[in-house]
Amino acid sequence: MLPREMEECLKKIGEPAFRARQVFKWLASGATSFEDMTNIARKLRKKLSESFYITVPKILRKQVSAQDGTIKYLWELRDGNAVESVLMSYEYGNTVCVSSQVGCKMGCAFCASTIGGHVRNLEPSEILDQVIFSQLDSRRRISNIVMMGIGEPLDNFDNVIRFLELVNHPDGLNIGMRHITLSTCGIAERIDKLASYNLQLTLSVSLHAPDDETRSKIMPVNKSNNISKLLEACKRYHEKTGRRVSFEYALIKGVNDGDRHLRLLAEKMRQVSGHVNLIPLNEVEGSRFKPGNVNKFAKGLSELGVNVTVRRRLGADIDAACGQLRKKERSPSNPGKGMV
Repeated sequence: MLPREMEECLKKIGEPAFRARQVFKWLASGATSFEDMTNIARKLRKKLSESFYITVPKILRKQVSAQDGTIKYLWELRDGNAVESVLMSYEYGNTVCVSSQVGCKMGCAFCASTIGGHVRNLEPSEILDQVIFSQLDSRRRISNIVMMGIGEPLDNFDNVIRFLELVNHPDGLNIGMRHITLSTCGIAERIDKLASYNLQLTLSVSLHAPDDETRSKIMPVNKSNNISKLLEACKRYHEKTGRRVSFEYALIKGVNDGDRHLRLLAEKMRQVSGHVNLIPLNEVEGSRFKPGNVNKFAKGLSELGVNVTVRRRLGADIDAACGQLRKKERSPSNPGKGMV
């Protein structure tokens, strides 16, 4: 709940509205029960515990990269499902990569998150918990958020919008929109809807191919949201928000890394004034795809006048890099045994 909603609830049980701000601050700090809220009267704490609940994820597994200190968390949710999130440290601060769904229905051929399909959307609190409890456990203050974990954020639109409002709230974590990146596989109508909120976050589009033939083979979403339709939505987003769109491009050997792809990508980027973030393809168990030559492709794009960067490869030794996160769930026959 947002503070204004808490105020209404508190009024209904005969409590002053100012208590809402106190409760909200406690929740943002990682309170796991109403008994933790020591500046609130015991009588009210009892009332709250009788009428409301606090979501508290459980750390099922925590892996720390020996290479760069990246931390990958496997969180157990209230229903026994589990999702992963990743905490990365940079010179400018600490970034957490959060999931927005249990599984993913988008079916991108090179991504582990889609293996096993889509189970359900995450609630706003379940997305927020990944930020709060990663910060608490790691003792690293989180300054940036990337919505690039499991799931398609724009397929869980309303819950993601509420999460953004919660995490941005000045009485909560107060993480500014310009410190938040939302990654989408490219649902054009939802990009337009997001633009209408004018949130000033960074929109990152998973493009991964500059032509419909190639993109449709590796990203089924392209069949309903082809490149022309997608880029037009990105243009409108830029016009509405003033924020330049970033385009993610995972380089796959023999699939999207040819000279033809390079020239066509440069042409498309000139149309939208886009920035290309090249991603070294990360190995996914069972995948037939292999990484292309990122440095060569980046050099070629730069020579054609494209603004291009190469994403740092963090957490690869713990399967925490781009495209390697996946949903996990407890064995239905034995909740205490193993993860699937």
